[in-house]
Amino acid sequence: MAVGNSLAKRNQNQQASGLTAYLAKDAVRNQINSVVGGKNGPRFISSIVSAVQVNPALQECTNSSIVSAALLGESLNLSPSPQLGQYYMVPYDNRSKGAKEAQFQLGYKGYIQLAIRSGQYKKLNVLAIKEGELVRFDPLNEEIEVRLIEDEELREEAPTVGYYAMFEYTNGFRKALYWSKRKMLAHADKFSKAFSVGETTIKTRYGEKKKVSFADYEAGNYAKEDEWMYSSFWYKDFDGMAYKTMLRQLISKWGIMSIELQSAINADMAVVHEDGAMDYVDNGPEDVYTDYTVTEPNNSDQPAEEAEQATKEDAAPADNVEADFFN
Repeated sequence: MAVGNSLAKRNQNQQASGLTAYLAKDAVRNQINSVVGGKNGPRFISSIVSAVQVNPALQECTNSSIVSAALLGESLNLSPSPQLGQYYMVPYDNRSKGAKEAQFQLGYKGYIQLAIRSGQYKKLNVLAIKEGELVRFDPLNEEIEVRLIEDEELREEAPTVGYYAMFEYTNGFRKALYWSKRKMLAHADKFSKAFSVGETTIKTRYGEKKKVSFADYEAGNYAKEDEWMYSSFWYKDFDGMAYKTMLRQLISKWGIMSIELQSAINADMAVVHEDGAMDYVDNGPEDVYTDYTVTEPNNSDQPAEEAEQATKEDAAPADNVEADFFN
């Protein structure tokens, strides 16, 4: 165990020094200064190094993709702090390049921040509806009647049955949307390669591995050594991904979008290159998204640096996908 910890720490230190050396390159420093500005450069660099240090999977990504994703977030004046949840740099196995790259992923709190900055929104809200709270939802008139559980602790423990999002402009225009949790699960199962509602099998270079259903995962009925198979955000933070989906559905269809918000939506789920080009990896049509694949833990018979990567079976992009399906 001590040898394994020592090896992991050595690899982490090597990656940190490699990233530091990359950030010290003149071309990279000029790129950072052009976006961030000289006096904010140290703060920006510190935030990148901190984000990488706390995420072992991110340490395996190319330095250029990490910096480009962070620069995009900086240009939108969003924080990479996981605690704030405005955007994330997410590891993605780009098999066509044989490398792991950092994707830019906008969080639902990032949507809220960018929408509020436009000055057009008087109200903007997204909420999980708990069992027993929904009285009715009229999609024609976009009217919802709920009786919220008053006790916050009881409400937190109650199962979620759906999601509600709404906005109201300063001029009084209002839109609202409600999805049942069943609809959200079907959406995630269809558009995320890393998520499955039911039991499924993924192929790895060590053979096939079985993933439990999402219901079993929520109940904790899975082997803890298989945790790596459930690292998609749809598993780790289903509500957060559901909030993001609701806001994107609502704002992209009916909301006023600032240039910043349009840029963020266009870049969401993309690997950003040094020249500003965006690569949606193997997503297919740009409104069909996939979240990142996962990395299988070290095989006990192999050194850490030779660990193999596991991926879910390739799914062909759906034809004629409705343009209103976003992540």
